[in-house]
Amino acid sequence: MTQQIFNELNLKCETAFNHLRQEYVKIQTGRANAALVENIMVDSYGTKMPLKGLASISVPEPKQIAIQPFSRDQITSIEKAIRDANLGINPQSDGIRIRLILPPLTEERRKDLVKLVHKLAEDARIAMRNARHEAITSLKAMEKAKTISEDELHGKEKMTQEKIDEFNKKIDEAAKKKEQDVMTV
Repeated sequence: MTQQIFNELNLKCETAFNHLRQEYVKIQTGRANAALVENIMVDSYGTKMPLKGLASISVPEPKQIAIQPFSRDQITSIEKAIRDANLGINPQSDGIRIRLILPPLTEERRKDLVKLVHKLAEDARIAMRNARHEAITSLKAMEKAKTISEDELHGKEKMTQEKIDEFNKKIDEAAKKKEQDVMTV
């Protein structure tokens, strides 16, 4: 029974950390990255679809993203979706493909991105704290129902905290690395 609680805790922590990593990939660091645009939702024949399902996305140069729609009819809707995504990038189309030239980041924009990095890290930590709270609440309920002893409860609470500390360390390392990427000119 306690193993199930720890499995759920681990799953919630892994999910929160993976979400953080996915969000970090989307943050522009001044270098082109297909993940910056691949999940932008595009209106395609009356339905919303992610860009990666409508076009091939490549990075031909360090500061450029090339988008080759599978159908030329989609070019205008893809351009509109990119503009609406507020990436600060203006799409340039030649009728066959769309090019996105990434502008150099200003010092002010870099500082804003660092703040976003820290906010996302804090959101992940909050998710971890919530998972810890749920696990400890379940353990205390088990102790109250006399399925585990008080000593077992304290041991399991310690194990729960150790797991949270392990994930918090991973979050700190990921945030520090992303901050360095953002601040590197």
